[in-house]
Amino acid sequence: MGRIEILTDPEQELSSRHYEQLEAGNILLYPQMPLELPEDDQRFLLRQRQTEASYHKNIAYRPAQDTLTGAASGTDRRELRRILMAYSRQAARVLTKLLPRYAAQSRLDYASYRPFEEDGRKLPLHSRNDLLHVDAFPTRPTNGDRILRFFTNLNPAQPRAWILAEPFDVLVERFAGEAGLLGAAKQNFPAWRRRLARLAAKLRLHRFSAPPYDAIMHRFHNFLKECQHFQETTPKVRVDFPPKSSWLVFTDMATHAAIGGQFALEQTFIVSRQAMVRPELAPVSILERMSGAELTWRN
Repeated sequence: MGRIEILTDPEQELSSRHYEQLEAGNILLYPQMPLELPEDDQRFLLRQRQTEASYHKNIAYRPAQDTLTGAASGTDRRELRRILMAYSRQAARVLTKLLPRYAAQSRLDYASYRPFEEDGRKLPLHSRNDLLHVDAFPTRPTNGDRILRFFTNLNPAQPRAWILAEPFDVLVERFAGEAGLLGAAKQNFPAWRRRLARLAAKLRLHRFSAPPYDAIMHRFHNFLKECQHFQETTPKVRVDFPPKSSWLVFTDMATHAAIGGQFALEQTFIVSRQAMVRPELAPVSILERMSGAELTWRN
């Protein structure tokens, strides 16, 4: 199960050991968030509510489009967008300062704000945060690149509670057969299919552009959430992230669930597999070794 390393100096660039810790599914925790959020902005966020529509899991800010989704009606959307944009930019600066190797070979994905209490939240099964899972993005294929997430518990009084189980590399060895993960890897993907997929990706037709890797990861994400026996019996540990803390974790490796807490901010980075210190630990490398097949679209 993932380990937590506590760091106290938000100005110090991290070492290769910290890169390796992250890539293995461990968590780097700053008890005091390594960025500045003005008190007025924090108070504004703590007053926010989210639309009850189940298709909006969080309030999401998309930096590339400068758009906001999931906010409740009546929200000052312009102010909320400004604050989430500022958080996204600060998180990117934190990554550049702490983990420049990743920052140089990554792209800025969505930022999100999670104002709901996680304990008892009603969501569709595959969208539930309180079930153990590894992350996969069905509408935003990573093509073998990795999902690094920077979280901040904005709650001034309550911790954000997670549970952690054994990481992806352990679970995929145990459940690959039962989950039917490698069927897609055995398909033949000729050159024309790869060219078509790359064109579809440029046109943002994700249904047609997702490579086998992303299909497998999404299948595993769903399998873990659907498997009641796994959820109930797998060894797990609880982690309480303190108020005003921040943490970094590769959520495609760390098997995690949010079981309690309210008012969390998050920024996702998609980090190139070429940026890894230990590329053999990447989920795509593990799956390609298991299947004996190339699972991504490469030029």
